[in-house]
Amino acid sequence: MAASNRPGLTRQTLIDTALRLLNEVGLDGLTVRRLATELGVQSPALYWHIRTKQELLDEIADAIVQAPGMGPPDPGESWQDWLTRRARAYRQSLLAHRDGARIVANAQGLSTRTIQALNAELGGLVAYGFTPVLALRTITAVTNYATGFVLREQTDRPPRTPDAWLEGLPGLLSGDASAPLLVALRDGGSPVGDEAFEYGLRLLIAGTSATLAP
Repeated sequence: MAASNRPGLTRQTLIDTALRLLNEVGLDGLTVRRLATELGVQSPALYWHIRTKQELLDEIADAIVQAPGMGPPDPGESWQDWLTRRARAYRQSLLAHRDGARIVANAQGLSTRTIQALNAELGGLVAYGFTPVLALRTITAVTNYATGFVLREQTDRPPRTPDAWLEGLPGLLSGDASAPLLVALRDGGSPVGDEAFEYGLRLLIAGTSATLAP
């Protein structure tokens, strides 16, 4: 039997295996050859399903984006609650995969299914009084915020403790214990993590509410 017709070697199997391998070797270690070895086939067998590594990465990005579930607000759910839930789930999906934010940030295209789901989400916001432009800008702003935030989180590995953020700063600030940066880090903790993410998300939603109010 030809390798390209190997039972179980489907596009979905390929993507699932690539996601698992990504968590083991990271983006820089993920190659078509490595994926083929993991699947027990020759590299040419994969080209029945993907043409380039970028296409593979786009498929992985699409799977990460879709994993939290996409769609408009639930019946009776406010757009603020929906957007908060959506942003949190999206961030967790990025964090669930090594280099997840890098892959999504560099994706060159998303699937028809994802585009249709996005359109449904925009329709849900329009039903709450958003213009299509404001709906798209709102979802884009929240998505870009979450992607950038996780990119910073995934770069900081292992995560630094508050003490690590403070290390060396007193000397740089002439030993001024009341320096705003020292006070902020001492009292507020790490500038990344759940609390910092939630603060930024609240600002985005509050700003959107103010824009929508008139």
